[in-house]
Amino acid sequence: MTEPLEQSARPLVVVMGVSGSGKSTVGALLAESLGAPFTDGDDLHPPANVAKMAAGIPLDDDDRWPWLAAVGRTLAAAGPDGLVVACSALKRAYRDAIRAEAPTVRFVELDSSPAVLAARMVRPGHFMPPSLLASQLATLEPLASDEPGVRIPNDDPPAVVIARAAVALGIG
Repeated sequence: MTEPLEQSARPLVVVMGVSGSGKSTVGALLAESLGAPFTDGDDLHPPANVAKMAAGIPLDDDDRWPWLAAVGRTLAAAGPDGLVVACSALKRAYRDAIRAEAPTVRFVELDSSPAVLAARMVRPGHFMPPSLLASQLATLEPLASDEPGVRIPNDDPPAVVIARAAVALGIG
């Protein structure tokens, strides 16, 4: 659990999880409910990362560090309305890298079964192939109790998931 957001504070939230977890859908709707802008972290990847993933090759940490710094800088540069970013943030070290740039960020980890995730990953035109799901699940380090954020099941309709996230973060 995380401390409630002070009323005067701008919300800086990363909606995280493996590919297919619903980060972009939930993130955009959560941002809308907060009156905050939304950014999809996929849009912050350099072209080399996108090409690598599209070829079915998992990213390694050398690929991820500059991208994670860009995610953190984007959050830190957010205006007074805050910002919600969809970003995998699979490892604690990755979340620490984001927090190094944006110390007040909080995380919403979306959790679903591997079967649900695999079904969601069949998305025409998306660069992330379903074949990379296993590597993402193997890499995932769920939020620890001492990290600023919450873990939310994402098997219900988006409105229910968003309401749970907002309440858990103290912003709903």
